[in-house]
Amino acid sequence: MSAALLLALTLAAGPSTTNNDDSCDIGPYPAATLLLPYFEVETNARAVDTFFTVTSVSNLPQIAHVTIWTDWAYPVMTFDLFLTGYDVQAISLYDVIVNGIVAPTNATLTAGGTSSNTTPGGLSAANSANPNVSLANCDQLPGIIAGPIRLAIQNALVSGFFSGTGFAGCGTTRVGSSEAAHRTATTAVGYVTIDVVSRCTATFPTESAYFASEILYDNVLIGDYATLDKTAGSNYAGGDPLVHIRAIPEGGPPGSANNIGTNLPYTFYARYVNGTTPRSDRRQPLSSTFAARFIQGGATSFNTALKIWREGVAGPISCTNASSNSNMVVPEIVRFDEHENPNTFAPSPFPIPFAPITLPASSRTPTVSGLFPPFNSPSGDIAGWMYLNLDSGKSDQTINTAAHPAFGPKRASQNFIVVSMNGGGSTAGLFGVELDATALGNGCSPPAAQSLAYGGFVPIGPAGGTPVCPPGFSVAIGQQPCIGQGTNVNP
Repeated sequence: MSAALLLALTLAAGPSTTNNDDSCDIGPYPAATLLLPYFEVETNARAVDTFFTVTSVSNLPQIAHVTIWTDWAYPVMTFDLFLTGYDVQAISLYDVIVNGIVAPTNATLTAGGTSSNTTPGGLSAANSANPNVSLANCDQLPGIIAGPIRLAIQNALVSGFFSGTGFAGCGTTRVGSSEAAHRTATTAVGYVTIDVVSRCTATFPTESAYFASEILYDNVLIGDYATLDKTAGSNYAGGDPLVHIRAIPEGGPPGSANNIGTNLPYTFYARYVNGTTPRSDRRQPLSSTFAARFIQGGATSFNTALKIWREGVAGPISCTNASSNSNMVVPEIVRFDEHENPNTFAPSPFPIPFAPITLPASSRTPTVSGLFPPFNSPSGDIAGWMYLNLDSGKSDQTINTAAHPAFGPKRASQNFIVVSMNGGGSTAGLFGVELDATALGNGCSPPAAQSLAYGGFVPIGPAGGTPVCPPGFSVAIGQQPCIGQGTNVNP
């Protein structure tokens, strides 16, 4: 066999899947994109602030491109963090949104500024050592955000109108929820993405140029976040790792001409890069079904809220279509108490018409909310778990059917859930924890069918069902375990 023919067959088969990063499963591994699913900032007196930290675990310099989005998935601001080898950078969203300062270097900073220490030290490589990174425009990293732009950003995140004095933006067309939907009339909400890129730029991830020449594929970023709430009756803090989304396969220079493809069925940014270069971001897709614990009530007055991120409509996003991300349907939520008793809005086996459940692209909702099925526990439990199928049905991007023939014409929309629990545990204030809900599938799982709880025919459970039979075996109704003539035989 000639070398040319061998190369052609190799390329036709797609990229290798032997790398440790070649998986649809999401976990706290070094990644190429980080997601903060939801943030809150009280713009009046800093009563609530959200911080996030970005760390490079590589000895080479990296550029982390930060984008702030409204809760309707409209991007309103982007800035870059230049990270030397093994560098770490913390960001206060109150500083960014209210003070207009990115990463101040001291308490009296009023002009200029920096986004990171630019001098490598210790085991770090030189700032010029990364062959895929250009520092040509990084000497003008933002320190102070101009007043008109800062005002427009605040307005978009607080009231939903991306406009202000001297900045037209989207005018009177709303791109985010109104203040009436927030904790207070001065609370800013939204979500954040952070990507490893090849140069300092003002390009948004909604633009094709971002994927054609700027985004990189090195899994080198880790990160976490914390929310601090000192409002009356709260005095609460909670935190969690950011969502770590890897590039598969990883590595290589930027540019669509250098893209080597991915075996993923679709990607995190697929809605913005669809068309001639589908899946060129190579980012792992997220799941659509989850199991989330909750506790509400009891001696410690426990409360639980779910911070939910959802994939918006297909790109490109605009002032006029951002509203499509404001009320995406949630097809199924089932609430179980600790004695396995289910509660739904549509009792099985005879579903009744009900107003559809909807959620925007980013939200925080207490589990006592009427958004979730009422908690009627015959045994008097104060805790349990919820099954959530968050597939909005809006996703229509190109699917890699060659590698995933079972997908068919549609795929599930992407989602993520953070469980936020707190309770009155001391006279000093509330104690709390935040943790990721458990995904019952991943981005390689086909859309979930309607469950038995909602009048369907599929039991709630992990993607693929249970029990899972080896090739050649099957499960007949009422039969356990797997039966058939497969090659894997139990001893």
